[in-house]
Amino acid sequence: MAALPSLQQLRYLIALHEERHFGRAAEKSFITQSTLSASLRDLESVLDVTLVERDRRHVAFTAIGEAVVQRAHELIAQATDLTELCASSRNPLTGTFRLGVIPTIAPFALPNSLAVLRAQYPKLKLLLREDLTSVCVERLIASALDAALIALPYELPPAIETLPLFDDEFLFVTADSKLGAAASPLPIEKIESDSLLLLEDGHCLREHAIAACALKELPRNSNLSATSLITLTHMVQSGLGNTLLPELAIAGGVLSGTSLLARRFTPRGPARTVALAYRKTSARKHEIAELGKVFAQSKGFTGAARAKTIRKARTGK
Repeated sequence: MAALPSLQQLRYLIALHEERHFGRAAEKSFITQSTLSASLRDLESVLDVTLVERDRRHVAFTAIGEAVVQRAHELIAQATDLTELCASSRNPLTGTFRLGVIPTIAPFALPNSLAVLRAQYPKLKLLLREDLTSVCVERLIASALDAALIALPYELPPAIETLPLFDDEFLFVTADSKLGAAASPLPIEKIESDSLLLLEDGHCLREHAIAACALKELPRNSNLSATSLITLTHMVQSGLGNTLLPELAIAGGVLSGTSLLARRFTPRGPARTVALAYRKTSARKHEIAELGKVFAQSKGFTGAARAKTIRKARTGK
């Protein structure tokens, strides 16, 4: 039987691919540089190919080396899923669970949800990482996260599945008292795209807002963009324009301390879908489903709570 590469060798290869430097890769892997070099030479010997071209200044991966790195990520993810399958079968939702959350969800969905999780699953150690959707997806594929709380639509790779939790409706937010205080819903075609402020590139909420307003081209003030929802509200408060904000953020108090007004659209406004993303091969699907129930039940978008979102945005109470 032919010799097989070890998972540790594949981890070292990935570390070198990420760092492109033997010294930094060795430090990241908590080994000496000579150990790293020897391990990778053994890996090349086992596979009978050259993975890395080396000289004193540069590290370059060959074409087959790049392909092996991609497969290495997949193999390590599958091995991780295997161990987690056994662990979760013994004690569901105990131990460590690594959850990614995008910035337009984290501050508003987590506070209530985390309190419920602590009460229901006291042995669960939730490790949170707030980052952009693209980074969360990369870390999911690399098995650095178990799941990620993201917003759809978003183009995901075939290796990722999603569990939709709830729809998060967009509201029109403005500093214009005449435009924002009207009790009647706002026809979405009335939005003046040139006054619309958006988050900067990289935030999926930006793409959702563009799609919601059916914008065929960016507003002329598109050079004015914000890095966070808080910054976006300050820009609107300053009279630089209007924006669209998800109901989750408004219910979570993003407009607190401002005089901004929120108004619904008619017909029922555009919405994003909050979902849990995870690897298709994940052994923790049952646990992810249980987490999803907690997130969905703690959002508070029913009945009087929906009306309270608007009232809170208008009065601060």
